[in-house]
Amino acid sequence: MLHKRHRTYSNIMSALKEITASPTYNPNRVLDAIIEKLQLKNDAALSRALEVAPPVISKIRHNTLPIGATILIRMHEISDFSIRELRELMAS
Repeated sequence: MLHKRHRTYSNIMSALKEITASPTYNPNRVLDAIIEKLQLKNDAALSRALEVAPPVISKIRHNTLPIGATILIRMHEISDFSIRELRELMAS
């Protein structure tokens, strides 16, 4: 089981590296989609939902910090968006 989780995490990491290097990468789409789906008020509420510090959301929004696998998985857990849907939102 642990090996399968590691392989899945590695696959997510590889896909994220590819997406964040793409010229079409826009983290704002995924952040906004989660805010809308969860009916959150703002980025501060999103940071609380994701259990990250508010500057993390700001850095992601300003494209100085890519969305990593850990945050992507947390986004999936709180929003019920599939990992595939989240990846598509980032890359479209």
